[in-house]
Amino acid sequence: MAGGSGPTRAVRIEADGGSRGNPGKAAYGAVLFDAATGEVIAERAETIGIATNNVAEYHGLIAGLELYGEHSPGAELEVRMDSKLVVQQMSGNWKIKHPDMRPLALKAKRLAPADTVYTWIPRAQNTYADRILNEALDAAAGSVKEASPPRGGGLPTIRGRRLGLPPDPATAAPPPRAGAASEATTGSRGWPTTQDSGPPTTLLLVRHGSTAHTVEKRFSSGLKGANPGLSDEGRAQVRATADWLAPLGERIDVLVTSPVRRSEESAQILSERLGLPMHVEAGLAEMEFGSWDGMTFAEVGEQHRDDLDTWLGSLDYAPGGGESFTTVQQRVHDSLERLLGEHPSKTVLAVSHVTPIKVLVARVLGAPLDAVYRMEMAPASVTVLSFFADGSASMRMFNARPTDLSL
Repeated sequence: MAGGSGPTRAVRIEADGGSRGNPGKAAYGAVLFDAATGEVIAERAETIGIATNNVAEYHGLIAGLELYGEHSPGAELEVRMDSKLVVQQMSGNWKIKHPDMRPLALKAKRLAPADTVYTWIPRAQNTYADRILNEALDAAAGSVKEASPPRGGGLPTIRGRRLGLPPDPATAAPPPRAGAASEATTGSRGWPTTQDSGPPTTLLLVRHGSTAHTVEKRFSSGLKGANPGLSDEGRAQVRATADWLAPLGERIDVLVTSPVRRSEESAQILSERLGLPMHVEAGLAEMEFGSWDGMTFAEVGEQHRDDLDTWLGSLDYAPGGGESFTTVQQRVHDSLERLLGEHPSKTVLAVSHVTPIKVLVARVLGAPLDAVYRMEMAPASVTVLSFFADGSASMRMFNARPTDLSL
């Protein structure tokens, strides 16, 4: 640990937190830097038991602010984190409604100077804090750590995967039997019930209806591509789904939609049929496919064979100008945390796209992210996921359609 001989006029905190399972065994890492020289003034990393990624991230922020108070009180302070949720909430842009995060946010606000600047940074720029929290988790597990990469030298991994991603099924231990208690806490596995943890927050996830790209099986991005609207067939599909859901209308509390045109048009049909106002949730937008937008799989294979092979072999690879699956996963998980925090024990009808819905299904099932390759989802189909206050979750329905009962 290094430090200067005189008072530091400006400092920077880089903090991170994460769990292996989300929720799962969690830890945080926080580093205090001299803003002018980049020299490390102090660092701290500790495990915190079973928690979600967002709770761990708040613990990282608090640890960084405590380091600030111990080593550089009165200095100008910038906090850098790769959690948009924490940065936006601490900046006052997003409300803090999740009961697990409210007290942590209040503590952070008491510790932080009034003029603290909060800055979001990509994960690739937050490797120091990420590395030391991984080391804390590995030490607690008694596992042998891989050599730590130098700061700025790439994305740290836990035995080949990013923190927070499900383990490789080839190397992971088998899950306990349904109903068995987890090694750390009861309720995190087994069959959740309202008696155990209260009414869940339930997401009724509806994929948008068909577009011209859907019928022709073309890559269709979120907001950066051609952004096609619904076809006549697509509108009919959504109307059928809206009629199917109508008897549940009084039990649905909120309607949210991705900001992408085909989703907003689908949500508008549902809004009119169910009598619910429509709200935009940006994190539910479809994956950005960059230069592949509007192309078929075969066309991408002909024109970008090497890129396609790399994409199929790596969840971290993004087509030119697009997003990787791991980037989308983080965005969707952040969106989920917002929805759970803002609508506890409510039923949320959310109109989205293939990739975000599959990411959420993989999370609920504890499946590896590459499980998205093994799911099929029809236009205007319904998937139902419930999230309980104790961190458990269940899938109640997948890819259901009112007009197609065939397999």
